[in-house]
Amino acid sequence: ETDAGEYTCDTGDQQTTAAVLVKALPVLFKHWLKNEEVEEGRTAVLRCELTKPNAPVEWRKGDKVLQPSDKYEIRQEGTRVELFIYDAEAQDA
Repeated sequence: ETDAGEYTCDTGDQQTTAAVLVKALPVLFKHWLKNEEVEEGRTAVLRCELTKPNAPVEWRKGDKVLQPSDKYEIRQEGTRVELFIYDAEAQDA
């Protein structure tokens, strides 16, 4: 539910109405991704932090959008976003 809309103050004899507009702030990065080096067969973890909790994000490798799978786990809790890359192989670089 949005807080934007028309609000009225009514005394019974008179009323006054005003509109409230809520301007959405852009989602920005508080902490950016950092380069990660991992041994073959291990799990690589990429983390970043946003200015807005639970904002929709998309993870990509090159142009390919990553989906949760045995290989990739995407976690998002509040403003923190993480990508786990399991069983790292050379082609995951």
